[in-house]
Amino acid sequence: MDIQFVTAAADLPENSALAIIVFEGAVLSGAAAEADSLAGGVVGRALAQGRFTGAKGQVLDFVAPAGHSAARLVLVGAGKRDAFDAVGAEHAAASAYSAVKLSGLTGLRVAFADEATAQPERAALGVRLGAYRFDRYRTKEAADKKPSVVRAEFVCADVEAAQAAFTTLAALADGIAFARDLVSEPPNILYPVEFARRVKALETLGLEVEILGEAEMQKLGMGSLLGVGQGSARESQLAIMRWNGAADPAAQPIAFVGKGVCFDTGGISIKPAEGMEDMKWDMGGAAAVAGLMHALAGRKAKVNAVGVLGLVENMPDGDAQRPGDVVTSMSGQTIEIINTDAEGRLVLADALWYCQDRFKPKFMVDLATLTGAIIISLGNDYAGVFSNNDELADNLLAASKAEAEPLWRMPLPPAYDKQIDSMIADMKNTGGRAGGSITAALFLQRFVNDLPWAHMDIASTAWKKPSSVPTLPEGATGYGVRLLNRMVADRYES
Repeated sequence: MDIQFVTAAADLPENSALAIIVFEGAVLSGAAAEADSLAGGVVGRALAQGRFTGAKGQVLDFVAPAGHSAARLVLVGAGKRDAFDAVGAEHAAASAYSAVKLSGLTGLRVAFADEATAQPERAALGVRLGAYRFDRYRTKEAADKKPSVVRAEFVCADVEAAQAAFTTLAALADGIAFARDLVSEPPNILYPVEFARRVKALETLGLEVEILGEAEMQKLGMGSLLGVGQGSARESQLAIMRWNGAADPAAQPIAFVGKGVCFDTGGISIKPAEGMEDMKWDMGGAAAVAGLMHALAGRKAKVNAVGVLGLVENMPDGDAQRPGDVVTSMSGQTIEIINTDAEGRLVLADALWYCQDRFKPKFMVDLATLTGAIIISLGNDYAGVFSNNDELADNLLAASKAEAEPLWRMPLPPAYDKQIDSMIADMKNTGGRAGGSITAALFLQRFVNDLPWAHMDIASTAWKKPSSVPTLPEGATGYGVRLLNRMVADRYES
């Protein structure tokens, strides 16, 4: 998508739609008023008559009157003026794009009816995110099913200022798209070694990337992670991504750890066949961390950050891990395997220990599509966050609210910890159905050494089908990238 910022006086290119974002009870001004005048007042009449009120989410799309430079006019409701924010600008612009993307038009211009509240750079981000489409394997798609809009313009008073603000947001959009691409790839294409290769390619952005194979992890004693992948023909990997953007390159980093189960059959505790194809996105946590590191490097964030990705494939081969096995983690703690489908926590156990042991970060945040129990608890819109540190949890929740990536804090009650005690080892890898997302988090807490830590269970938010959010096309969401990017920008950059 070609993104441009223009003044109200700029000529509208041929074969374009003009979208106007309006509030409930709004009076047109500036560029919007001028456009309405050229249209013979049709926009004003639409606001005054009929059922279009400017309510949030409303869209009215019609052919422009003869003589108007636009081919189509689109009114997008933004709701109450005093409730309008940056995310509202993103959603309104993405809705405008959605209204015309299959129209055959090649251009879209977005203007704000109330220029005092215009946020053109956030509108541009909304179109970038809403226009995302994973279509590389479609070979026979009809032309009228393919989006035709390839250029989007955003009316603003100061083109240079809007462009400068969007440069940072474009880096964020690139990171989100990178995460979405990873999650969308089929598992025969994106397995641990290929995932690691794509991460390694990000060194062109200035990231330092190190890849550990099974031999290196064996020497480190990562029996917990390696046990998950031992039934797969694909070699497990540990990817370490580093961004050194702080003024002091030796300053203590912040750290993010991602679960990267590139495909999860459940192993010997095999999953039902129905819906198993969705388990290609069981690496959504690792994808989010990779997307975050992409965004930090892309916008040259003034922080030292580490991303650690545990990349495995969970398969039911003759060499696969069995229920009843006992493995030894890098920490030296032993784990009895009760259910091989509770594998993500085994991957994270060694990745978390490695991260805190090697890098001594200020804090760690891990992301994982860890439990179906979190979906039962919170539904399909909220991810759950568990933390041993109130300040870190509050920072995550504040960023969640600012970026409209819903997050809800869950408890870590010590009384539940006994559910994962084992008769023959230091712990077992599942505590049963009751409080499943909580006991999974308590398991992970045993590998963080009292370091400030938060665990985000994103099983409910990594994939949307269907999606009712205009900036989230159906499929991979890239959930977590913008939330974490916002937290870093607001709290941790020097």
